[in-house]
Amino acid sequence: MTENQSTKARILVCSTCEGERSRTAESDAVLEALERAGLADRITFEFGGCMGACAEPVVIGLQGEGLASYVFSGLNLREDADDIAATCETYLMCRKGWIIDAHPCGRLRDCLRARLPALS
Repeated sequence: MTENQSTKARILVCSTCEGERSRTAESDAVLEALERAGLADRITFEFGGCMGACAEPVVIGLQGEGLASYVFSGLNLREDADDIAATCETYLMCRKGWIIDAHPCGRLRDCLRARLPALS
């Protein structure tokens, strides 16, 4: 793994996923986990449109310029916040965001639904 300190990425959360949710509590939990991991200045967090994994809400995407893209589903953003931060850290440390060993990602390694290589 190699790390480029200037690499930035974003977490995009499906804003249409069903279920009892507090978007403020969700975003606070993830942002606090990113802060603890020292990633608050490198990862943005935003809500966006449907990512087509409606059968298993909540869905997030992870993407960055020149990096692979990932879609995870079946998440509880408050309970999974630390694993989301660990995944972001692993992602930023891997060449082109291509995660080979997902063990540092915790539960998210079992929630992966799609990964696409970076555009060249």
